[in-house]
Amino acid sequence: MIKLVLDCLLLLPLLLIFLLESLLKSFIPKKRKSVAGEVVLITGAGHGIGRLTAYEFAKLKSKLVLWDINKHGIEETAAECRKLGAQAHAFVVDCSNREDIYSSAKKTTKAFLPAMMRNNHGHIVTVASAAGHTTVPFLMAYCSSKFAAVGFHRALTDELAALGRTGVKTSCLCPNFINTGFIKNPSTSLGPTLEPEEVVSKLMKGVLTEQKMIFVPSTVKLLTVVERMFPERFLSILKRKIDVKFDAVIGYKSKGE
Repeated sequence: MIKLVLDCLLLLPLLLIFLLESLLKSFIPKKRKSVAGEVVLITGAGHGIGRLTAYEFAKLKSKLVLWDINKHGIEETAAECRKLGAQAHAFVVDCSNREDIYSSAKKTTKAFLPAMMRNNHGHIVTVASAAGHTTVPFLMAYCSSKFAAVGFHRALTDELAALGRTGVKTSCLCPNFINTGFIKNPSTSLGPTLEPEEVVSKLMKGVLTEQKMIFVPSTVKLLTVVERMFPERFLSILKRKIDVKFDAVIGYKSKGE
């Protein structure tokens, strides 16, 4: 234990250097990478965030492989992407069905992570939520699934680094409440409910500049730091101040039902 403490103390100069480096980088705009001609697989592309993300990659002339369980929605998205000048291939896929995923994978131009690792090239984006970093009452199932998504991103990132596959990039999207209708009339003092277009804009910037964690708005990042540093009693007061509210939550019944 004493050796560990001493080793940590010896790392303090490096910590100061890296903090200064991060501060300086925050003032220098990072060059965006090109994704023209790259194969981009988007799940849930038949609606919402997935559809808008497909449109943005289409504008950048990526080759799109679009998955959704809704045949009509995915075909509409693909048609619009083609109008934007991109190659787009639509597949009806149930991402909860393992056989369906493997069957569809054989029809595309990539075999996903194994091929990315062999080529040491690619970018994997995990869509999570601010609820993957902090809990919200009456959103237990949702928070649990998003904590799992954030954990998957972090574990995958570390595993790729341990294997020396630094060419395979990872990003995790963690937005606040989005105006998609999933939760009715959400509100919080962290900021107004986000519009899907705003979230996709931040997502594209984060992917193209290879951000590891994409918080929308950026104040969510501060909240995650506070959660790890401050006492539990203070956090309970802080959460009351953040004042998360909504009218109804899918999966829960109101009293009397």
